[in-house]
Amino acid sequence: MRTAGIDLATEPGATAFAAIDWSSEKAVVTSLRVGIDDDFIVTVTSDFDKVGIDCPLGWPDDFARFIAAHHGCKDLPTTDLQGADWRRQLAYRATDRTVRANTGLVPLSVAADRIGLTAMRAAALLARLSESGHPVDRTGSGVVVEVYPAASLACWELPTRGYKGRKNRAQLVSLVQELGRAAPWLDLGGHAKLCASNDDAFDAVIAAITSRAAALGLTQTPRDRESLELAAAEGWIALPNAPLSALVDKSAPTV
Repeated sequence: MRTAGIDLATEPGATAFAAIDWSSEKAVVTSLRVGIDDDFIVTVTSDFDKVGIDCPLGWPDDFARFIAAHHGCKDLPTTDLQGADWRRQLAYRATDRTVRANTGLVPLSVAADRIGLTAMRAAALLARLSESGHPVDRTGSGVVVEVYPAASLACWELPTRGYKGRKNRAQLVSLVQELGRAAPWLDLGGHAKLCASNDDAFDAVIAAITSRAAALGLTQTPRDRESLELAAAEGWIALPNAPLSALVDKSAPTV
């Protein structure tokens, strides 16, 4: 199996890509690079069984309905349009709330934070992938799956904060070392230096590892038909529900 991870940014310069080859005993990072454009992503996707993209793949359903009504100058039930709970309902997707309930982490709001700019790029990218014949499903059942590296790290009981930015390079180095201890079967090869010096590259590696979990069915999925239909529009973050060891040992128990 081959998986890829993409730490998507608004522009190609900060977008990182990782590729991993898997066997029953080890995983080898075969490519790790920063500065990739949509042409590259569309071209290489066919080389992989699963591609994890670190970016929301859709917008909250309630937010989309609200914006459509407001844009169309339709009457809105003003008695219901107030308060923090209402704003949070518009700002966060069902999958965001699931992540928070399971990990304590609060994903950036695609409706109210700057991540929305990156999501615009993701939407255009999904359209190109679909046009190129790649099966795209925002629930993650196709070749593309939405991932959130911090949530994956939390599920695997690894540090989730404090490794971003140049001032925190020591923490990033330490995190890479902790990942190595938790997953001794992971071979970074000649890419170890980049992984430990660039947090975008590191997140791409975690995205590629999470893609393996998704491909093996070792991530949470929507619980019912209604949730599945909502995820098909909003997107769904793949949350690992098994330890890292399960990615190279299918007999390992889920957690």
